[in-house]
Amino acid sequence: MAKRFKIVQPKIPPSLTKEDFIIEEEPSLSTCLISDCTIGGEDINRLIFDQVFFRNVIFEEVLFRNVELTDVIFDHCDLSNVDFSGGIIHRVEFKECKMLGSNLSETTFGNVIFTNCHGDLSSFGFAKLKQVKFENCSLNNSDFYECDFQKVEFEGCKLDDTNFSNTSLKGMDLSSCSFEQLIVSLEEIEGCEVSPEQAIGFSKLLGLVIKE
Repeated sequence: MAKRFKIVQPKIPPSLTKEDFIIEEEPSLSTCLISDCTIGGEDINRLIFDQVFFRNVIFEEVLFRNVELTDVIFDHCDLSNVDFSGGIIHRVEFKECKMLGSNLSETTFGNVIFTNCHGDLSSFGFAKLKQVKFENCSLNNSDFYECDFQKVEFEGCKLDDTNFSNTSLKGMDLSSCSFEQLIVSLEEIEGCEVSPEQAIGFSKLLGLVIKE
């Protein structure tokens, strides 16, 4: 059985002042609440968020490449097609977020949890994930190509046609997840825990034909 691990929660003050999303000379935002608004058309490199709570925020055509997120919560936000590629994301929660087609490739994650998020078609290619949990998320057709997984957990997730090519799943437990097939090689699933039903699907990688 895969070992459980604990995620370090974001360190955010109990009361935050609500502010408008305004980036001035210094590309940073800290210790505030951003809620019930739309952030659109922003293209900012190396933006820094520290102790920020986003609630009911829609991100439209947002490019935040090489972003740094520390102690941040996204609650019921729409992050579809957002570009956080090349970023550093540490002690961050994504709760009930829409993340269709989000670009998180080449990003470094540490102590991050995704809960009840809709992230189909999202990209995590070449990312480094350490102590990261995906709970009850839809990640169909998503891309985890050549990722470095250290203490990564998928629980109750939808993973149909998700790409794990060149990513080792050794020691992971996918038995609670649902999928008809994964894009993965036999070597990459060695040591991965799956349900009996899932094992039948993986038998194709061995060239086996299951007789009914």
